Amino acid sequence: MRATVLKVLAAVGALLALAGLLALGRMWWDSRLPSTYNVMDFGSHDFGGGAVPAGHHSGGVSVDGLKGPQGGAPDARFTLTAKQGTMRLPSGRTIDALTFDGKSPGPELRVRRGDLVEVTLRNADVDTGVTIHWHGVDVPNAEDGVAGVTQDAVMPGGSYTYRFRAEQQGTFWYHTHQSSAKEVRRGLLGALVIEPSAGAAAPVDLVALAHDYEGTPTLNGADRVTKRRVAPGTPVRLRLVNTDNTPQRFTVAGTPFRVLAVDGTDVNEPQPLENTRLVVAGGGRYDVGFTMPASAVELALQDTNAALALSPDGRGDLPPPTSGSDFDPAVYGRPRPTPFDAQSRFDRTFVLKVGRKPGFYDGRPGIQWTINGGIYPDVPSFVVEEGDLVKLSVENDTDSVHPMHLHGHHALVLSRDEQAVTGSPWWTDTLSVEPNERYELAFRADNPGLWMDHCHNLKHAADGLTMHVVYAGVTTPFRVGGGVHNHPE
Repeated sequence: MRATVLKVLAAVGALLALAGLLALGRMWWDSRLPSTYNVMDFGSHDFGGGAVPAGHHSGGVSVDGLKGPQGGAPDARFTLTAKQGTMRLPSGRTIDALTFDGKSPGPELRVRRGDLVEVTLRNADVDTGVTIHWHGVDVPNAEDGVAGVTQDAVMPGGSYTYRFRAEQQGTFWYHTHQSSAKEVRRGLLGALVIEPSAGAAAPVDLVALAHDYEGTPTLNGADRVTKRRVAPGTPVRLRLVNTDNTPQRFTVAGTPFRVLAVDGTDVNEPQPLENTRLVVAGGGRYDVGFTMPASAVELALQDTNAALALSPDGRGDLPPPTSGSDFDPAVYGRPRPTPFDAQSRFDRTFVLKVGRKPGFYDGRPGIQWTINGGIYPDVPSFVVEEGDLVKLSVENDTDSVHPMHLHGHHALVLSRDEQAVTGSPWWTDTLSVEPNERYELAFRADNPGLWMDHCHNLKHAADGLTMHVVYAGVTTPFRVGGGVHNHPE
């Protein structure tokens, strides 16, 4: 009898093990992405508690029709050529890079608010293809530069022309959105500055673009101190751009300073700061301003050799590094009225919860990133209608920092960990969400299209930490995958 029971138990155990293996195999099979696919074919549609829009399934608008102005002579015209190249850092180190016009960072583009901007992208020899995404600029959807979503990647010998009206002003940057986890890291990036439509810029107006090349931190492509002569009494504006995946800590030593703008939006009534570190999100930007003193000032990347030194003679002794607290935009500046706030009536409310769990991503086993519990492509698309006022809760249930970047929109930060923002209105396009943090944001759905919303730690995005905000009725003719050479992450 005992032997019979043991045989039955063994058989049951074998069946259970077989069932487990079959379930595991099914999970593996279902996780595999097709060789080419449309990003709208997977996942679920979340309507944020609102009604299903009448035109949502009609497919009446294609992203390739949502272009910038096609007629008229541009006020600012540029051509950028993507090519392989070698760059030599001031330290003597040589980097095998990808470049725009033979250099990285690529050319600094400066335009004025209201300008019609035309940029022609050419690909000389980047085998994997290239696009240009205008990070933080709320361009029309067809100009957004996301391979497989808003356009096809530009392959060697090809070109693509972007046209948009520069409706904003401030500090932005551009980078490829084709195989971006690899191509941005290798150098396909540059700064974009939109100056006011009228009036003069600060006499000294400089970009300080941080980028890590093969483990070497740099400012504007230099891994050593860059020195510049500035006369005492001169107004100075420094535009800090973090093009890396993780937060960068900037320090300003030798003078009090103000944070003038965050992510391209001016701060209301900024107060003087000293001994304050500026922690800039991956993809984020801060503008700082001060009046040049009679002694040296240094902007530095903390704990690196990369710095920008300003002094009356261009050679002066540098001030000691600063120490102190981290800058907090939630309490900085003074409040002022905004078009909506936490007490507004919202048309749709969404939750974006970042987590991790065991599973398969495109057939690869591991601990995967999740959005609302699903592993890509089993993630939601947030569906909105043009004109909707949208509230978005972003929650980070992981032990990593996630700089969340919504394309095509700027969002107003309402609260962090249920504490209301009390300083200047804080508008952002790239929000650094620390482990176990929760933010509430709001934005007006006023830019129709199919928009990526993803972690700007581009390695995380390449591993599935990405989703989309889609306007009702909008579709895309473009496809992602190896068969069409489109790889947005």
